[in-house]
Amino acid sequence: MRRLAVSDPFSLSRTLRALGAGSFDRQGWWWWATSTSKGPATVAVRSEHDAVVASGWGDGVDEVMDRLPTMVGSDDPFRASDATGPAATVLKRVSGLRLGATGDVHGSLVKTILEQVVTRPESTRSLRDLIRAYGSPAPGPRPMRAIPAPDVIAGLSYEDLHRCGIERKRAEALIEVSRRSQRLSEILSMDRDDAYRRLLAIRGVGPWTAAGVMGESWGDRDAVQVGDYHLPNTVAWALAGEERGTDERMLELLAPYRPFRRHVMVALVQEHVHAPRRGPRTAPRTHL
Repeated sequence: MRRLAVSDPFSLSRTLRALGAGSFDRQGWWWWATSTSKGPATVAVRSEHDAVVASGWGDGVDEVMDRLPTMVGSDDPFRASDATGPAATVLKRVSGLRLGATGDVHGSLVKTILEQVVTRPESTRSLRDLIRAYGSPAPGPRPMRAIPAPDVIAGLSYEDLHRCGIERKRAEALIEVSRRSQRLSEILSMDRDDAYRRLLAIRGVGPWTAAGVMGESWGDRDAVQVGDYHLPNTVAWALAGEERGTDERMLELLAPYRPFRRHVMVALVQEHVHAPRRGPRTAPRTHL
């Protein structure tokens, strides 16, 4: 077991939910199964008073445990108490949020590619079916399966992935990033601009996908997912009272919060802020 001291204000729930991985049980433990360079690993994390405690299992457990300070955003310099402007109120409501990083480039790519074009329930169902069909059993006391390792997805065909509800374009992107997994994992040791260039050079990875992966796995606290169906409207409504927005307007409104724009985006999502809805609630998104 590992123990890491944390300073107030700190919310483990808000911080780990922002990673887009794992899930909480009723006892407050956050469970995450993943693949590492040394094999599968499972980690369970919980907040205890002024510290975070973590237990782990599997051949890759040391690799995951070493990421713990980064995962819980212990090096995140942003403090909501210093925020000003239209986003200050929502940022202060989530003042315990720290933005960390999983260090799991492959897992983040798989999840984010599955979210391309389709609605959230569809992507969640495809991810669940992919893990059930091809994921590895995770070590530890809780029955879990990890996202299939890169070599597993790289060996699948379009027909295999289609059975998980994944159409050809996303299937081809999943296979492509899995074949190039080792090269893509190198972004963790690159600076921000080089990491984005490495991701964007891959077929099927556009600015929306790259920003999502950089935010969750690399730890880019300034990542903004341009091309999203809902986010421009959300930002325009929250920061300017405008019911509809564009990518350009979103970036204009977020500019004062650089280099912490992702803090604003995550805060709005976690506080369920959204513009007045019109038309179908499940309209497909158009990003890559």
